[in-house]
Amino acid sequence: MTVSRTASPTVLALDSAAGACSAALWRQGRLAGHRYRAMARGHAEALLPMVIETMAAAGAGFDELDLIAATVGPGAFTGLRIGLATARGLALATGVPALGVTTFAAVAEAVPPAERTGRTLLVLLDTKRSDLFAQRFDAELEALGAPAVLSVDALEDWIPDGPVIVAGDGVALARPVLSGLATRCAADIAYATAGDLPDAAHVARIAARLFASGTSRGTSGETPGGLPAVPLYLRAPAVTAPRDAGR
Repeated sequence: MTVSRTASPTVLALDSAAGACSAALWRQGRLAGHRYRAMARGHAEALLPMVIETMAAAGAGFDELDLIAATVGPGAFTGLRIGLATARGLALATGVPALGVTTFAAVAEAVPPAERTGRTLLVLLDTKRSDLFAQRFDAELEALGAPAVLSVDALEDWIPDGPVIVAGDGVALARPVLSGLATRCAADIAYATAGDLPDAAHVARIAARLFASGTSRGTSGETPGGLPAVPLYLRAPAVTAPRDAGR
């Protein structure tokens, strides 16, 4: 499939990577529909009804879509599979491409420009294993290097020079180390007022921007910029298959 680019695509975005579930429709350069619910479990039952409610609230049909986007991770193993399976199923049914957006990028997008200006943005995600997924961005949301898995104690070595703003649901775990660093070294560390959890609204905005900028090959035909719609785990899941199929 060859994608015809448009400066104002219609994008359906999904997120179920962490402690929330959401769907969003981006159309004519703005958010036209949105559903969001904080939830620790139950994403499988909640996501598709949210998609239907979002499309109905916007008065949009699936035949209007140019793109479907979903968070690819890192995040909860089950939640990621639910979101990506739904996105890829809808892409197959509608004949439009599926795009992946990282959880880091979705959280970074939520931080207001006024808070990012003049600062390095550090996104910290709680792995639920007493450590952190981390990635740095500049004030224009360009990634500064690859993401990493860090122990809380190693975080100090990851703080860049100069003013920093921190976002993500890993902030609570990291705050004691960050507060100690700010006191000891007079480091300029601020905390974002938004972006604790990824939200499909921000996934949609990123995807629309990438769609307008060009195309690259992905898992579902021509995929605009960004990543293919496959999971980004950063490390192996905690549950592994038994040896010899359990025999």
